[in-house]
Amino acid sequence: MEYAVHHRTATVDGLEVFYREAGDPGAPTVVLLHGFPTSSHMFRALIPALADRFHVVAPDHIGFGRSAMPALRDFPYTFDALTDITEGLLRRLGVDRFAMYVQDYGAPIGWRLALRSPGRITAIVTQNGNAYEEGLVPSFWKDVFAYGEHPGPATEAPVRTALTLEGVRWQYLTGVPDPSLVSPDTWAHDQALLDRPGNDRIQLKLFRDYLTNVALYPKVHQYFRDTQVPLLAVWGANDPIFGPAGAEAFRQDLPGAEVRLLDTGHFALESHLGAIAGAMRDFLGRALG
Repeated sequence: MEYAVHHRTATVDGLEVFYREAGDPGAPTVVLLHGFPTSSHMFRALIPALADRFHVVAPDHIGFGRSAMPALRDFPYTFDALTDITEGLLRRLGVDRFAMYVQDYGAPIGWRLALRSPGRITAIVTQNGNAYEEGLVPSFWKDVFAYGEHPGPATEAPVRTALTLEGVRWQYLTGVPDPSLVSPDTWAHDQALLDRPGNDRIQLKLFRDYLTNVALYPKVHQYFRDTQVPLLAVWGANDPIFGPAGAEAFRQDLPGAEVRLLDTGHFALESHLGAIAGAMRDFLGRALG
């Protein structure tokens, strides 16, 4: 049976939030939280692969995808604020308990959701969604941290490369053994949204706020130890942003964490959809009973 994917919007705190939804709302919910610089578009093929067994919800964060992009003066563009909107959307949809898939920026949003209401999280799938300093590849993060600690023209210039077509393509293709598996539509789609007037300043604001995510790690580790939440780390092992040590590190606080390293890069769904969907179905089937 084929499950339709619905493309919807909801108003949360006066802002329009776009989200994709599929599956039976009475089934266990899985919330898919995307990273930078993409949107729920990254889950376009994963959603129908899960929807026969799960209720799947994939929002676009504010400033990304088809969700609202208010000016900097009208929205704070912090990870706390993005979490507020995600929390508000789930409230609007009546989603009380859920598993979550976190990737890149989706991870700090997901960790905040968990810290605010630990009992709501039934399981976690993290696909290059980092929670440990071991996962931070220094060659990439040194420029982001320099900009976050000392914002100015000199430190801003290196991080601006992430907002260019070359920088976005680099995220998609680096570490992928067969780049022909990655559709050029991915980086063209993301770049068109990054190029909207004013979006560069929004992304730079989030780069500066990223340091708050690393500062949150000890609380996240305590959450893991306290809850022993079921967790699957399915990871592109060749990711130049979040290295495989970040996947292995979850076992420090969650000895039962399942770790699967894939021979691909940051956006692992583009080349390993089948492997990830299969691993998720098996893991969530066991974790959620």
